[in-house]
Amino acid sequence: MQKHLIVAAHPVEDSFTMSVTRAYAGELIRAGHDVCIHDLYRMGFNPLLSARELTDGCDVRVRSADVLVAQEDVLSANVVTVVYPLWWMAMPAMMKGYVDRVFSRGFAYETGSNGEVRGLLHGRKAAVVTVSGAPLKVLVEDGRWEAMRLLQDTHLFQAAGFDLIGHLHFDEVNPDMPAEAAAADFARARNFVREHFGCVPAA
Repeated sequence: MQKHLIVAAHPVEDSFTMSVTRAYAGELIRAGHDVCIHDLYRMGFNPLLSARELTDGCDVRVRSADVLVAQEDVLSANVVTVVYPLWWMAMPAMMKGYVDRVFSRGFAYETGSNGEVRGLLHGRKAAVVTVSGAPLKVLVEDGRWEAMRLLQDTHLFQAAGFDLIGHLHFDEVNPDMPAEAAAADFARARNFVREHFGCVPAA
């Protein structure tokens, strides 16, 4: 059994993003894992980084209760999975605010005198799950996909010390997509869990 923290960001509770989050989490639970979900919108997470957090963030005494709880959940997790839609090829402001406040200097990374970043969250795995309306093929062909992955996968999660095990993407998602297509995507999410975190234990 592993401890999983799933951080999801979408303002609509019955959206595809939140539905795939539930499918992903449900498969983890079926496989016997311990799962904690931070549904940032429903929990009312404050994404606004304060001036004091920015300037004195290395001092744990200035971190507010919501950030301390979130950081404790990161530290106690073996695997952190983030789930969000790509808006303008980036994470929603809510998720970006979570990253700014929770993955703070002194907690997720530190910088050397030469400006190099050293991650502080080694020993943990990370997975990224994203959703787009645009076809993945188009995003790959014009370079947007690689640019997004460099900024969000490599620059963020790997730089903080995570072992990034995979990026699962769902494309051509829209309000009018057939139920069969959504069901197939949810099956892909469950298969991703089984591939990386094991099958359901035998009875």
